[in-house]
Amino acid sequence: MTATMVEFGANGDRAAGYLSLPAAGTGPGLLVLQEWWGLVDHIKRVADRFAQAGFVALAPDLYDGESTTSPDDAGRRLMALDIARTAKKLAGAADYLLAHARVAPKKVAALGFCMGGQLALFGGCEHPDRICAVVDFYGVHPKVELRPERLSGPVLAHFGERDEFVPPATANGLVATLQSAGARVQAHHYAAGHAFFNDARPEAYDAPAAAQAWDRTLAFLRTALA
Repeated sequence: MTATMVEFGANGDRAAGYLSLPAAGTGPGLLVLQEWWGLVDHIKRVADRFAQAGFVALAPDLYDGESTTSPDDAGRRLMALDIARTAKKLAGAADYLLAHARVAPKKVAALGFCMGGQLALFGGCEHPDRICAVVDFYGVHPKVELRPERLSGPVLAHFGERDEFVPPATANGLVATLQSAGARVQAHHYAAGHAFFNDARPEAYDAPAAAQAWDRTLAFLRTALA
């Protein structure tokens, strides 16, 4: 596995991201979208894990080089995120992967956590010609409006039954909305809280739930991107 920061075009603008490549050979493309903290080391390690599993993983930097450890600051950054500009970044990141020599087959999925989970769904809705599958880990962003009828591929969703940010009623409502629009959705619920996949946050991390979600995600992506 090799990893480096890269730049890519975003509709006339430039954007950066963390690219992690498999040790050898080719693999499908995967966008790994950050939580509200920014492009922190945890997200880079997640991209590395997917590269080790055979994917060409790109984590675009949605905060332009900035990050935070403060929940209050993270919340402000989430609300201040320029959604239209983010849509352009997601398109540019997907195009970068589709043009990359190590990406084969030429397919890209979007996966994200918390804020990134909602943005992964958003990317799949806005760019169905580029993003053909989505994995949403407990996604939340109040400013993101989804057009699920535009999705071109399947969706896998992971939710915590004790999640105070995305409670079960909200999670079930999202799944129902996606299904009513004709989306193919698999949804799983875990006896865990928000951010249960984040092993950098011991107060939130739930190892059994994270392991099960990881296995399900790999199986889903390998089928969807075959």
